[in-house]
Amino acid sequence: MPSTFVKNVVQNGIGRYVCQLQRVKLTFCKTAGTSRGVRDFVENHLLDFTNNNPGVVVYLQPKRRQPAYMYAEYLNGYKEKFCIDNMNKDQICKWIETYRSRSGVPIMRMRKQWHTDTPSVQGVWHPFMFKDPQINRKTFPNEELSRFLPAEPSATEQVLKMFEEQKKEIPSQGPTKKLHSKDDVLQSK
Repeated sequence: MPSTFVKNVVQNGIGRYVCQLQRVKLTFCKTAGTSRGVRDFVENHLLDFTNNNPGVVVYLQPKRRQPAYMYAEYLNGYKEKFCIDNMNKDQICKWIETYRSRSGVPIMRMRKQWHTDTPSVQGVWHPFMFKDPQINRKTFPNEELSRFLPAEPSATEQVLKMFEEQKKEIPSQGPTKKLHSKDDVLQSK
């Protein structure tokens, strides 16, 4: 059996899902006992299937004294023929649902359970990828590396910075109200 990687037809399902089954053709005999399951399916379940799947075209082709077959054709051009002779209507429902949910890619053995269309030439990412190599020689836990590094100054730090700037400006303006400490500024706000 040939092998391949995991494939998804035209990235189907990432955006809007498109059913890949385009056509189903059922050939059967109107009188043969081996086609009874197909006739029961046509009488009881075919309208439900076509109403639930408006994008799938279903053709019925009666043939005298011929075994019953189901032909499935997919959007990528792949065609499959399956013998449904001597099957009951429930089995035929399951097989049609199986063909409806397939991608149209021939069944093959998988080489790997994952695959990417754009492999990286730089290697696999890891948490220390863009870090300084000197970290490798540190002993952990390390106080310097365990410190929290905020992205922006907090509101308290901004108020304290404003306080320090006001403290520098006050002596240059002459006699004004004297601010005693950081706590006075925080309480006045």
